[in-house]
Formats: sequence, structure tokens, C-alpha cells
Amino acid sequence: MGTLPVYRWRLAPDGLATRRQLRAAGLRPGGQDVVAQLERPRRKRGPLVAFLYRLDLAKPVRPMTPARRAALAKANAARRRCPACRADAGYVIPASLGMCVPCHDVPEQRAA
Repeated sequence: MGTLPVYRWRLAPDGLATRRQLRAAGLRPGGQDVVAQLERPRRKRGPLVAFLYRLDLAKPVRPMTPARRAALAKANAARRRCPACRADAGYVIPASLGMCVPCHDVPEQRAA
């Protein structure tokens, strides 16, 4: 495979879109290969890169099934449950704390 065509930010030709643009239009890449890339220059670091896909080969987003919705709800509920007190915190437990805020603020648990 040769190198990909590179376009400057906001100068991509019509008919190409990034993943986010596809999703906003209710589409997905659908297994197609990347056809080009966008580059946005930055001052002190490497450029920001976004890959482009063809709109005519994009497929519609798969609909959410009841089983997928239930699995997603179960995963989100697990992220809200504190491993220390086993209670639903009412918010997603921060990964930096590893437990709900009240359990983290108890001084005898932090010393242990």
C-alpha cells in the first residue's frame, strides 16, 4: 500500500469524512480502509491527524438492540458501585480515587 494523500485542516475534498462526521450523519466506516488523512499543524508538537473515509462506501449505524442496551446499562451501573461500601454512589466512581468520595475521605481507610 502506498502513502495516503494528506490534506490540510478544513481543506479535504467533498465525499470524504472523519469518523466523527460519519457518526453525526448516522453512518459508520463499515470496514473500509482509510483513504486519506487531515493534518492540523501545531507549534511545539507533531500535527494533529484525522483519518478520512469515503462517504459513498459508509454504512448506516447499527441500531441499538434491547440486549445491547441492557449490557450498556449493566456496565454503567458497575461503574457507579463503590468497591469499598458496595453502595450505588449516584455518579461514576473516579478512577483516580478507586472508591466513592465518602469512603475515600475516611481517615482510617487511607492510613491502612
